[in-house]
Amino acid sequence: MAQEEGSSSVTSPPLQFLPWMPLSPGMGSPYPWLRELKSEDRGLCLIHLLLACANHVAAGSIESANIGLEQISHLASPDGDTMQRIAAYFTAGLADRILKGWPGLHRALNPKQASLISEEILVQRLFFELFPFLKLSYVITNQAIIEAMEGERMVHIIDLNSSEPAQWINLLQTLSARPEGPPHLRITGIHEQKEVLEQMALRLTEEAEKLDISFQFNPIVSKLENLDLESLRVKTGEALAISSVLQLHTLLAMDDEMHRRNSPSGSKNPNSNHFQRVQINQNRRTLGDWLERDVVNAYSSSPDSALSPLSLAASPKMGSFLNALRGLSPKLMVITEQESNHNGFTLMERVTEALNFYAALFDCLESTVSRVSLERHKVEKMLFGEEIKNIIACEGTDRKERHEKLEKWILRLELAGFGIIPLSYHGRLQANRFLQSYGYDGYKIKEENGCLVICWQDRPLFSVSAWKFRRYD
Repeated sequence: MAQEEGSSSVTSPPLQFLPWMPLSPGMGSPYPWLRELKSEDRGLCLIHLLLACANHVAAGSIESANIGLEQISHLASPDGDTMQRIAAYFTAGLADRILKGWPGLHRALNPKQASLISEEILVQRLFFELFPFLKLSYVITNQAIIEAMEGERMVHIIDLNSSEPAQWINLLQTLSARPEGPPHLRITGIHEQKEVLEQMALRLTEEAEKLDISFQFNPIVSKLENLDLESLRVKTGEALAISSVLQLHTLLAMDDEMHRRNSPSGSKNPNSNHFQRVQINQNRRTLGDWLERDVVNAYSSSPDSALSPLSLAASPKMGSFLNALRGLSPKLMVITEQESNHNGFTLMERVTEALNFYAALFDCLESTVSRVSLERHKVEKMLFGEEIKNIIACEGTDRKERHEKLEKWILRLELAGFGIIPLSYHGRLQANRFLQSYGYDGYKIKEENGCLVICWQDRPLFSVSAWKFRRYD
């Protein structure tokens, strides 16, 4: 579907930057000027205002941040174009971070409510349906499993996020067509909701019976950080594969909390520094260009961005978990993760990286789904909006969305004793055929270091990598 009139997109035409008005308590808000902006200029203005406001939040300048939030509120809208929608959710995250400075007020405005399992299932299903990312991950993962398990008679798959039966239904159908006949298949599904696992067991058992495949489903109700590896019941003679889809990054929260407790400077706020202001270039360029070049480079990188400290050598929880998985001697482990660094040490790093990442995701929807779509609104609010808030407003163990880039996962997995398995040409060919068959224009598959990266236009958004355990001499 063509982009709707008046849209502001990361792929919009080059635009002239406006003479920005600085945010200061003494000026007030230039609301008439803001309201008169054209759509494209409004998008660029929102980026500037968001970054300036985030800068004030990071520096603890609450009064200036409040003025920024008020100005943004006159431009942002969860029902508007791409940048208006993004701005609405980023301001909610910034405001939530400010409110956490007054715990009583924050709790009063955000009472704890039991999340409805049906809503969680719905929003994950909407993400599966509205985007090709999970489908592509499943296609690539299943092809890697088929190739690795050729000739095996007993196959055991451990699914670290067992919530979508479509992946394994497809695998069952493919295995049933093997020339040598299907193997005995056992899937161990891990999820923190019992109801989700019950639905998985029902759907997969029905499919296996229909295809006359010997099949077992072993459900484990657990969060990943609390998983007892003994409950996986890996048996001698089984060929083992592990599938992790958008899960491993959640373990990094435990390591961050340990690091804060043990570090002499752990009590210091990493966002208390006064950051360099964004210098606006007056040259004409696209919104995407400005996000990529100016915004990301406007702030100094933290040590965490340099691939060295906290998330690698000083990640005992992640390291011990990966070492335990390696101890299971898997023939194959396939990992899908977000291709962005939302685990930076400072707030400004996370804001700028998240702006790039979520601008592309929102732009995907802008290009394919109507703005009045209820499904689009739900996935933006209930999934992306909550992830953005978690990245911006939360710290310690509460900050679960600690996405990191492929280059860091490669170093971490090699450190844990895994060796990369280059994904096959056939897997990439299947993924590209899937995109073409279902008319997913704008999406691309790129090869990087033997792994596959799923892109929107030229922006990498998700990575898929395959691994095997290395024997130590």
